[in-house]
Amino acid sequence: MSTISTASLPFAKGHGTENDFIIVNDPQGELTLDADRVAALCDRRAGIGADGLLRVIRAQALVDNGEITELAEGIAGDDWFMDYRNADGSIAEMCGNGTRVFAHWVVVQGLVRFPSDASDDGEVSFTVGTRAGVKPITVHSFNSRRAEVSVEMGAPEVMGLSTANMAGQSYAGLGVDMGNPHLAATIPGLTSESLAELILEQPEFDPEFFPHGLNLEVVTPLKDGEVHMRVFERGVGETRSCGTGTVAAAVSALADAGAVTGSVKVNVPGGQVLVDVREDGSTLRGPSEIVATGLAAI
Repeated sequence: MSTISTASLPFAKGHGTENDFIIVNDPQGELTLDADRVAALCDRRAGIGADGLLRVIRAQALVDNGEITELAEGIAGDDWFMDYRNADGSIAEMCGNGTRVFAHWVVVQGLVRFPSDASDDGEVSFTVGTRAGVKPITVHSFNSRRAEVSVEMGAPEVMGLSTANMAGQSYAGLGVDMGNPHLAATIPGLTSESLAELILEQPEFDPEFFPHGLNLEVVTPLKDGEVHMRVFERGVGETRSCGTGTVAAAVSALADAGAVTGSVKVNVPGGQVLVDVREDGSTLRGPSEIVATGLAAI
């Protein structure tokens, strides 16, 4: 891998329901983005500021550079791959909101080939590679600023029950594997108002159940097809939204209501997304917004 200085690194900034990301184009994997550099870029006081970084790279370049050993089934070498880093520089397997922003960006950049009859606000479908496997995408509508995007998130894997302690309170919930680990705790009697008053901080959890850490979602019971959620993400802290977390929250709330499948509107501090949980998979639909482009001096 050759090294390119990030002293004048072109970047974009986007968010999905206020879960925000730095986006860098690196098709052939020529950038060196170590953990310290990513953390500096994501620093909200001394850097650009973001919950994470999305690196736009060809899937085969990751293999050629030795960053992954092989491509998962369904990912072609020339597919775009979302190489996602948390705000602390650690690598994460998957990010649902990040995938929507990533898809929006590659469409706006003209990196995805359109049907001949597609228009600026037309619908286009393609696939994105991630460390959690191939993710089918549909961009329902878009312009250079905003888009509406659906991501096929795969079948949630319910791992069982576990608990975590946070700010002196115990949270029991479902362990849900979305390609990354979640503990989604639906709390009886919790309202959106009482949810807003909770203190979210680094949780204590069972390391045998969650050997790679966890994202902890606190969820209100399902009511009229909606829930409210807050999340504390590993490697980041509390965020305004978490895409994989909204799916885990929907799975937990449906289970709490005695259901396995269904459609759930998940309200997070940054907005609302729609989660469809099916027997064979799940879909996350919501907005994306590109808010800035520039040159990083870090």
